[in-house]
Amino acid sequence: MKDKLQIIIIVKLLLLLALTLSSESLNAQELNCTVSINDRQISGSSYDYISELGPALERYLNENRWTDDRYQEHERILCNIQIILTDSDSNSNFTAEAVITASRPIYNSNRQTNLFVISDSNWRFNYTRNKNLIFDDLQFDELTTFIDFYTYILLGYDYDSFSELGGTSFFNNAQEIFEIAQNTGAQGWGRSIGAQRNRFGLINDITNPSYRNLRAAYYRYHRLGLDQFTENPEEARNEIVEALDEIRETKRVTSNNYLFDIFFGTKSVEITAALMDATPSVRTAAYNILSDADPANTSEYRKLME
Repeated sequence: MKDKLQIIIIVKLLLLLALTLSSESLNAQELNCTVSINDRQISGSSYDYISELGPALERYLNENRWTDDRYQEHERILCNIQIILTDSDSNSNFTAEAVITASRPIYNSNRQTNLFVISDSNWRFNYTRNKNLIFDDLQFDELTTFIDFYTYILLGYDYDSFSELGGTSFFNNAQEIFEIAQNTGAQGWGRSIGAQRNRFGLINDITNPSYRNLRAAYYRYHRLGLDQFTENPEEARNEIVEALDEIRETKRVTSNNYLFDIFFGTKSVEITAALMDATPSVRTAAYNILSDADPANTSEYRKLME
């Protein structure tokens, strides 16, 4: 009788464990980020602990819950942050450059599309051995506030790609973080006048109503274009070209190019590949739009005319 009771207890524990694991797999966190640290430009054995920074940031990004939505494992947003440490001092203050890349799956395929690639070369933070990274988007911290800001930018881009202007709340969160940070006078968080390729320029433009049509076109490009490619490639290409034309028209009536450069810098090769098998008339229309909207990548778009 005793052995039977033990078996029942063990079976119940195994069932509970299975249910817990199943629940976790159905409610994964939003992000699946990798962080790499390049410390070649700083020297000294006193910084040997910097190897802790990459794993610490990965835990911070991947274990925090950033939204109220529930993600399945395959739905998690892939992102990569490359951090290049360029200077340091005896007080464990570091200056760094960061390149942030995010991608999401293309529906009905095994492929990913890059949402954006953003570079930020004006970051200074303090990081000591065994430092705990605590999420609090109402308090400024040179390290985690930078990460929070770009995480909300990342989420905004992702949600914009699935529903028109769907990322607005996340861009607003990023703006609130920026305002908290800029009041501290910390490096990289200042306000600038004119077209600036920095945090202020990014959040100022992306929350500006003048760029709403760019964001709407971003949705059209991804959801009505790329996501429909497997089922109806001809219609998907037409939607992509319409989205590109909308982006061109928005660029003509706005003053700053930063958001457009992010889009085309991320998408130029993908656009060409998506349209390469279109009809000659579609390829010609696309080339005319692209060479006007994105002259920097005209050599890439000429492939559509070959």
